Amino acid sequence: MKENKVRFKEKLFEIVGVLCLLFVLTFLFSIILKLFLDGLHRIFDLKFYTSYPSRFPQEAGILSAWVDTIYVMIGAIFWSIFLGVPAGIYLEEFGGKGRLARIIEANITNLSAVPSIVYGLLALGIFVYRFKFGESILTAGLTLGLLMLPVIVVTTRESLRRIPRAIREGAYALGATNYELVFHHLLPYSIGGILTGVIIATSRAIGETAPLLTIGALTFIAFLPPPPWEDFIGMLKSPFTFLPIQIFNWVSRPQEAFHKNAAAAGFVLLVLCLILNSVSYYLRYKMRKKYQW
Repeated sequence: MKENKVRFKEKLFEIVGVLCLLFVLTFLFSIILKLFLDGLHRIFDLKFYTSYPSRFPQEAGILSAWVDTIYVMIGAIFWSIFLGVPAGIYLEEFGGKGRLARIIEANITNLSAVPSIVYGLLALGIFVYRFKFGESILTAGLTLGLLMLPVIVVTTRESLRRIPRAIREGAYALGATNYELVFHHLLPYSIGGILTGVIIATSRAIGETAPLLTIGALTFIAFLPPPPWEDFIGMLKSPFTFLPIQIFNWVSRPQEAFHKNAAAAGFVLLVLCLILNSVSYYLRYKMRKKYQW
């Protein structure tokens, strides 16, 4: 009798879980479908991707928005990995397990829940006013990189913790130093988990507008930054816009045609996020296939 009751509870929990999953998937699919249908006539219009913003909705495009978004996100991913992964490695493998390490760990975990506008204010005071980077692509990449940083630090530490202790002991038994242990054994095996953190952080950062508006992102821009292979420094110092900011600008206008442009841009933003995540998923798959334990 008791066994039947336990099985009934397990089956009930399974059914509730499936229903919740279907509800979430239905909700997400409904949003994507609505964006697609509302912006259908602009999504398949090549002019929409090759034109600058305009006060005429039928001529407005997202050329500057999607190009600047890609530049900013590449910078954000670079800075977050460049700073976050070494920080996570140090805290987990070299920082010790004392009270100071626990305080730092707690603060880093809490930083992931800080409102994004706080990062914008921080970037405004440090990057714009103190370091004189201005309202540029470099400042935007650093700002979103800081926003992504806590997630990557935490996932780096968790990925290192998941590696079996036998690998550490085997490396030390063969005479490996701490440096060799980390970079020849631990880091290759944990790269899959680190890329998972990058995926999560990227998905959050690509939809942020508050910190970028705080540092001076433009809502209307009719030029592109110079290509990085021609003038890398000039590209970093160029003013910028961001795809969510362009969407917000169109949504705030009363004309229905601008709302359809916003729907098309929202669908493009989802596709862009999917592409960035797909690249991370592919790299994670290749790394996990290469380093299995």
